[in-house]
Amino acid sequence: MRIAFYAPLKAPLHGTPSGDRRVAELLVLALRQAGHSVELASEFRSLDLLGDVQRQAALREQGIALMRQLVARWQCGPAGERPQLWLTYHVYYKAPDWLGPGVCRALGIPYVIAEASFAPKRAGGPWAIGHEAAREAIARADLLLAPTRHDLACLRPLVAQPERILHLPPFLDRLPFAAARRARDARRLQLAMRHELDATLPWIVVAAMMRPGDKLASYRELAAALELLADLPWQLLVAGDGPARAEAAGMLEAAAPGRLRLLGELAGADLAAVYAAGDLCIWPAVNEAYGMAMLEAQAAGVPVVSCALRGVPDVVCDGETGLLAPPGDPAALAALARCLLLDPARRHAMGQRASAWIRSERSLETAAHRLDQALARVFAQTGAH
Repeated sequence: MRIAFYAPLKAPLHGTPSGDRRVAELLVLALRQAGHSVELASEFRSLDLLGDVQRQAALREQGIALMRQLVARWQCGPAGERPQLWLTYHVYYKAPDWLGPGVCRALGIPYVIAEASFAPKRAGGPWAIGHEAAREAIARADLLLAPTRHDLACLRPLVAQPERILHLPPFLDRLPFAAARRARDARRLQLAMRHELDATLPWIVVAAMMRPGDKLASYRELAAALELLADLPWQLLVAGDGPARAEAAGMLEAAAPGRLRLLGELAGADLAAVYAAGDLCIWPAVNEAYGMAMLEAQAAGVPVVSCALRGVPDVVCDGETGLLAPPGDPAALAALARCLLLDPARRHAMGQRASAWIRSERSLETAAHRLDQALARVFAQTGAH
């Protein structure tokens, strides 16, 4: 099938790394692995972070103009080059989709949204334009792919036919992490030598951008939890960078004097090697939709301690692949981490179950199969051709 792909928040080719960009990349990979032809419809970014009504109105006009250009190009071009389905990744009030619904109406093709979010409290507020556009797109969609059970509950009131909503859990390409895990001993030795680490101690690994807002709030909760673990032997490896680096590093160093190693921003095999060399991932995930980093840790065979909020229970199996504390409770987070730091056998068993669970339930291959079946069904139901 020929699929037009669009990510109004952040295109797969965007220069700044983030979880959103990575999920967009993974969706394209999954579509192609399932045998579909994928075209990036546009890199137009509809994001308004500040609730600026004039900016939203201007973005709406730009989006509508781009939509009309796309329709004209495809209608005038060869029929064999037109998309047969449109898939938009991540629609919400700050980044609505001004392109997809209009293109799909004009071309008579199915409209699919992966990860749609709806916040009724934004109606009539500073994001009213984006909120209404997101609501209309969600109601118009032929299929909504919800990554978490939290999303399912928010979307159901907007959709008359429950079969139009499908749970497609978060996933990743596990192979780089599995390969790194097989080379764990060598990677651990290399990191120990490079960063003057004690390989006989447990290593806590964290990978997250350092920016103001929710990420910094997570670092703050992490620091509070680590301070309560100061009586235990461990070391902390943090992969990440950003404008709040100094503040995040200061909090962590104060909580764990002499134990912190800042590795900077890592990706690909380098990041996988750090996860695989670690013993435990601790991350509070404040206000995160679910947290790709926690999937990555588990793919490398590392158990996770996090908080049971929003979509985190969809990426960490509490009691099986990790442990989940109540949100906003650093003491509870520290208590769960203490259990695993003091019990290497349990930690190892959880890590083994984590990598097996990722392989069977959260892999790129599994997602590609689920996605292919869902798109084939909606394609047949809408009578598209």
